[in-house]
Amino acid sequence: MFHHVAPFAGDPILSLNEAFQKDPRSNKVNLSIGIYFDEQARLPALDAVHQAELRMAAANQPKPYLPMEGAANFRSAVQALILGDGHEAIASHRVATIQAVGSSGGLKVGAEFIKQWFPTSGVWVSDPTWDNHRAMFESAGIPVHTYPYYDAATGGVRFAAMLDTLRSLPAHSVVLLHACCHNPTGTDLTNAQWLELVPLLKERQLIPYLDLAYQGFGEGIAQDAFAARALADAGVSFFIANSFSKSMSVYGERCGALSVVCPDAQQAALVLGQLQFTVRRSYSSPPIHGGQIVAQVLTDPALRASWEQDLAAMRDRILAMRVQLHAALVKLLPGHDFGYLLTQRGMFSYTGLSAAQVDRLREEQAIYLVRSGRICISGLNAGNVDVVAAAIVQVL
Repeated sequence: MFHHVAPFAGDPILSLNEAFQKDPRSNKVNLSIGIYFDEQARLPALDAVHQAELRMAAANQPKPYLPMEGAANFRSAVQALILGDGHEAIASHRVATIQAVGSSGGLKVGAEFIKQWFPTSGVWVSDPTWDNHRAMFESAGIPVHTYPYYDAATGGVRFAAMLDTLRSLPAHSVVLLHACCHNPTGTDLTNAQWLELVPLLKERQLIPYLDLAYQGFGEGIAQDAFAARALADAGVSFFIANSFSKSMSVYGERCGALSVVCPDAQQAALVLGQLQFTVRRSYSSPPIHGGQIVAQVLTDPALRASWEQDLAAMRDRILAMRVQLHAALVKLLPGHDFGYLLTQRGMFSYTGLSAAQVDRLREEQAIYLVRSGRICISGLNAGNVDVVAAAIVQVL
């Protein structure tokens, strides 16, 4: 019956991670998948998350189906985290938020909504972007195009070319933007560039779709939400999918959200209703556990303080690894420019390594990178950073 079904080629990142797990070499280093590892190369278990789970277990509450849009305390906490407590958009009830199955689920629900209600719109993503962005929108039947973004020569953003492309797009085109910690390059827009971009998006009646998967890993919780708050302050309608997988180290709980900032409360109610309908015909309603962990951590002052402290420690360790890798590379190869490591932000950096060089690192040194040359900085630690630096220099 199923002989005609094509084989699945595998996800390039997840398949690479599976190959790493099977690699018998004791010196292997995983710098591929976007997961935060601590200094001992382990997933951290945050105390705030643990305390929230203990409280939930002690309460021994029943586990009914959640509403299609998710738990109210989770949704309101998400809005405050993204836009800030007391933001006018929240007070005016013009933000429609659903609890999603990770930010990936939020992105997908948003894609289905766009296909239904903006059927002639295309989506423009940065060149390059996270591989799954294209797949999600194309699977919803939406054509996907690219706008100029990463400048390999400078390690920065091709901002002028990006603006020129966006000026040429038809109204209601969807522009996917990384709110912070760009994946895969680690190269972000500056606040000044965001303030230049926002009026253009508004003037051209484009629909921004922000992906905020790494809030807190760039400069801080509020700082990394600058783009979302600037858009809301300017009265722009936009989508934003966010995740708690990395920031609370709850990857397997698949806990994220999709919010749509609308012009007014009436339109927000319409949008929320259609998002509910999209959820109903997809997975019906989100799970309880992860959302309630997040809601408790965000709304309890003691748990919130503990979480913010741990998140700052994760951010600081990534910065320290950037500095150490940079220093080790410069020492081994003084004439080469490794400055990108110090200017890029978040978990990822674009190394400029070719696919052939990445293959050599994996085959000869047991060091796993994505074939685009993207390196996950959080996979580095004091025990492997010099080894990784030496291996990179060998393949350059």
